[in-house]
Amino acid sequence: MGLFSRRRPGRTGSSADAPTGRDARAETLAYLRDFVTTRVGVEAYVEPRTNVTPTTIMLVATDGEWTRRKVPDERAAASIARDLQIPVYDVQRTGYPQRVRDWNARQRLERKRRSADRT
Repeated sequence: MGLFSRRRPGRTGSSADAPTGRDARAETLAYLRDFVTTRVGVEAYVEPRTNVTPTTIMLVATDGEWTRRKVPDERAAASIARDLQIPVYDVQRTGYPQRVRDWNARQRLERKRRSADRT
């Protein structure tokens, strides 16, 4: 096997186990729809493709909780937001909302506390 081979021996699960095409799209849409319906004030932020990551859509709730999923392109992300009936923003123009950073900071503190409680 070559140094840069895509196959890795000994890995559990195979790419055949992962949903593809329509199934993957349906699962992603169902997950995003569930996030929107179970949280308050959700907004979408479109993150552009980079050399390292594909285009993604980040959903952010009022309390700062967020989730991210990859999408084919910016138009698809805007279409998803429209279907979910939530506002959509280009993160390159607006930046990330402060509530995301606040939520991440709270989560870090909680993890530290839980870790300290275990010892």
